[in-house]
Amino acid sequence: MFGAVIIRPLSKNGLKCFTLLVGLGFWLLDLVNQNQCYLPIAIAIPPRKGCKIPLHLLQSSMERIRACLLALTVVVVCGVAQVRSSAPDHRYTAGDEVPLYANKVGPFHNPSETYRFFDFPFCSSAPVKEKKEALGEVLNGDRLVSAPYRLDFLGNKEAEVACKRKLTKEEVAKFRTAVSKDYYFQMYYDDLPIWGFLGKVDKEGKADPSEYKYYLFKHLIFEILYNKDRVIEITVRSDPKALVDLTQDEPVNVDFMYTVKWKETETPFEKRMDKFSQSSSMPHHLEIHWFSIINSCVTVLLLTGFLATILMRVLKNDFVKYAHDEESADDQEETGWKYIHGDVFRYPKHKSLFSAALGSGTQLFTLTSFIFILALVGVFYPYNRGALFTALVVIYALTSGIAGYTAASFYCQLEGTNWVRNLLLTGSLFCGPLFVTFCFLNTVAIAYKATAALPFGTIVVIFLIWALVTSPLLILGGIAGKNTKAEFQAPCRTTKYPREIPPLPWYRQTLPQMAMAGFLPFSAIYIELYYIFASVWGHRIYTIYSILFIVFIILLIVTAFVTVAMTYFQLAAEDHEWWWRSFLCGGSTGLFIYAYCLYYYNARSDMSGFMQTSFFFGYMACICYGFFLMLGAIGFRASLFFVRHIYRSIKCE
Repeated sequence: MFGAVIIRPLSKNGLKCFTLLVGLGFWLLDLVNQNQCYLPIAIAIPPRKGCKIPLHLLQSSMERIRACLLALTVVVVCGVAQVRSSAPDHRYTAGDEVPLYANKVGPFHNPSETYRFFDFPFCSSAPVKEKKEALGEVLNGDRLVSAPYRLDFLGNKEAEVACKRKLTKEEVAKFRTAVSKDYYFQMYYDDLPIWGFLGKVDKEGKADPSEYKYYLFKHLIFEILYNKDRVIEITVRSDPKALVDLTQDEPVNVDFMYTVKWKETETPFEKRMDKFSQSSSMPHHLEIHWFSIINSCVTVLLLTGFLATILMRVLKNDFVKYAHDEESADDQEETGWKYIHGDVFRYPKHKSLFSAALGSGTQLFTLTSFIFILALVGVFYPYNRGALFTALVVIYALTSGIAGYTAASFYCQLEGTNWVRNLLLTGSLFCGPLFVTFCFLNTVAIAYKATAALPFGTIVVIFLIWALVTSPLLILGGIAGKNTKAEFQAPCRTTKYPREIPPLPWYRQTLPQMAMAGFLPFSAIYIELYYIFASVWGHRIYTIYSILFIVFIILLIVTAFVTVAMTYFQLAAEDHEWWWRSFLCGGSTGLFIYAYCLYYYNARSDMSGFMQTSFFFGYMACICYGFFLMLGAIGFRASLFFVRHIYRSIKCE
């Protein structure tokens, strides 16, 4: 039963990957049985008292996990790079049938609102066959079926009838609505994408919309370039003279026709995807990207200069004052960050939640780093369907051990005791809101009958990956973190009673500080954000991953510097509750990105409708929340390093 459910959405490579994941899950269960310990997986049962994993066995287990992770990573890269919809070697002889798949249909301005090709009243002279798709393709909303056109290799055709259909009044109205909303179709021919519009609206000389004329294109012209025995390029255009009038709600007969023209080219097969990759590397685009980088670099230089000339000079003066003015301290009241040394390392409130946020942020940073590595080595080439989604799901599952280790080890350093609850909180801190958002948006997609609705089999696969890989690795990482028994490195002793925080002006409160801390990192990336949004929520191709990686590094540097500066000003005002403040200030850039979503939706895009709006703001909320956790972890780590450094440089009584 489960075999049928699991195998359907997976390709051959995906099935191999999933087999390894299941094997890893059973190996973890075997490891538990060997040590006679009960791991708290779903019901949070604490381990038996006195049950500890020996250190040598834990080290051996970690070595085995590293080997498994390496093998799984190789499988992921292989599986991601091998998503195909054509013959394995892409070689054909004259007369061979080259696979042509119809993918989806949808409004041009609403990229998430797509439907199956045959949800519309097209016709086919042969039985429609569905292509088995990989996990990433299903997550991407791809639903490939055999197209009604037959494009044999080197076979020219002229105005051949693919099929005939008599459209009813309801079907005419459905096509007319689609044409009025600029619906397009997408197909794949030998793994090459092709697009075209369903029809056109004649508005010429007509001021009243009720006078518009709606036409359906019934004749497609395919122009195919080949080099010896390989397909190099394909384009499709509609015959402007072959139109079907859809203006009136009357039955109409339609003969769907197509023409095929083959031409030889010298372009090698290895460069057939270059036209997609180079579309975002045009000179006028590159100028804007480099302007974005220069803008970001100037921001970094100004910020670095500020810290070097102001902050470090102030710190130097502080060190001198605190080292030589101890006698005057008895005669007059002095202020500054030294005089809260007994409170600055006091553990934060809600330390379990804080540790979970730090662990989740560290995992997301690791996930982002791996995604950039795959992008830079060329795995995510244009229209490698579902590659990014496959990588995100699998790498997130494999890096869950990092979240468990980071959260549990830091929680134990903060003298936390309920590490089981901390692990459960770590596992649900990001996945929980994402799951709730997914449930709502998947319900909306089901109501719209859109391809964005995931089938039951795919949901089962994702659940099993979470149950057999994500959760065990999270728990094992938590156990490893708990057993490290490292102590928190505090240069100063913490007093028994907390020092009272003096009244602070409004601009030193949490929200104004977050606003100031998030603005500078956002200003360093906002130009590049438009191209990212236009690619994710539009039809623009983005392939300049090297520039994006540079911008990402700049974002991390600016976030760290700004958070350190805000932390210093907070400590100088004798406010010792800097732990949560540094995390919130570092992650506040995520809030600015979400605010940019509002601007992009209203001013830079033509998206409309409840489904597209809910998908845009729902999934962007999850992405911005992920950025909040990741950058918050970066900001706190930088602040912790800074605070430890300055308090090591003075004498703390």
